[in-house]
Amino acid sequence: MTTPLENLKRNMDYDSINFPVFVVHTDNVELIDGILWIDNQVLDDKNMKGKTLGQRRLQSPMKSLYPLKYMIQDEAEIIKHQGKYYIDNKGYFIEKHKTTRVRLKYHKILRVEKKNIVSMLWLKNCPFPFPLKRPLPENASWAGVLYRQGFPWVLYNLSEEKEKDTWRKI
Repeated sequence: MTTPLENLKRNMDYDSINFPVFVVHTDNVELIDGILWIDNQVLDDKNMKGKTLGQRRLQSPMKSLYPLKYMIQDEAEIIKHQGKYYIDNKGYFIEKHKTTRVRLKYHKILRVEKKNIVSMLWLKNCPFPFPLKRPLPENASWAGVLYRQGFPWVLYNLSEEKEKDTWRKI
């Protein structure tokens, strides 16, 4: 039988993460009476109504909130981040274990389509574009893409010259 705390803990599964996620610096978490505690501070108050971690934290009458100082917005950022413990936007505590190897392949940048909020980056031999949050650096002409199960998955980095295809652990 699982405990309520075990129901809130997850190992890293990129498909079930609700971004953004927030970095926490320890796995010393306890669920007591619907409140998720970390180092004697409130991480999440499950007694409050709200679908997201932020909504519940804003409503909580508890004054000792654990400070969430660093936010990660997507898969590429969490893969590159050196931390191990996170809480996602729904309130699930995540522990990252890098166990899976994925290919990192470089593709020639074909064009950038500017949209209202983001730009779309089209790459040679990729059937779909990748969103860019920031303007493309002037000197970037190659893009490194992580492949999962043989398909392009995450835009990992940009470079001036084609780099050797390799792998990363996620």
